Amino acid sequence: MKNTNWMKEMSWTEFQERKADCDTVIIPAGAIEVYGPQLPLGSDSIVSEAICERVAERVNAMIGPFIEVGESAPLYGFPGTIKIMPETYYLVMRDIMESLIHWGFKNFMFINMHAGNVPIIGQLCREYQRSHGIKCAQVDWWRFTQPNSVGICENTGWMAHGHASECGTSVMMYLHSEYVDFSKAECIKMDGKFTKYPDIVTYDEFGEKTPNGILGDATIATKEKGEAIVTKCVDRIVAFMEETFDCQKK
Repeated sequence: MKNTNWMKEMSWTEFQERKADCDTVIIPAGAIEVYGPQLPLGSDSIVSEAICERVAERVNAMIGPFIEVGESAPLYGFPGTIKIMPETYYLVMRDIMESLIHWGFKNFMFINMHAGNVPIIGQLCREYQRSHGIKCAQVDWWRFTQPNSVGICENTGWMAHGHASECGTSVMMYLHSEYVDFSKAECIKMDGKFTKYPDIVTYDEFGEKTPNGILGDATIATKEKGEAIVTKCVDRIVAFMEETFDCQKK
């Protein structure tokens, strides 16, 4: 079924008509990488697409082009992971933003599921806000879910919000349960050497921390937790966009 909020599903005349009273674009960002044995490689991109659609249903915004891969170099040791270089991601996203600015968008909301993309998007946002007077914001989803899932997740810290653990698996169970093989969910605790100095940034390969892509406890994930997390997070994104971008649904 056609989704009237995705630019890619509009004809040019439909886009022109919609653009006449729409200044806001939502840009999904994801990755294709190891996400535990219970979840698909494209989990970040699948979740980004679903969250963008839920937000766009409630605000006056279009959904722009989607880069489904990201800067996933630390996870490259796991089969199927796709990595692109930061400079490549920067240049492609730069060209997308320039095109969208050319067509009159003034407000940019990035709904990004992958931490490796965050600084690249942030750099572009700062540059284009200064040079073109646009407004930009970015949701770093898996960090954004942490304060917004207090009282929902049973665990805390990385046991709840580590890679493909309680939060991530719950969200996928709610959004796309058909992609989840819960029989393969595990609880993987990080080795002490990686938690002794959490205040210092190191550059370890992801495979040194986990044998299967999970960090934390995926075994206590539920669809109900995922629904509660998604609902609370989408409500907060919508409230921000309505206040900051003045993009209430008409």
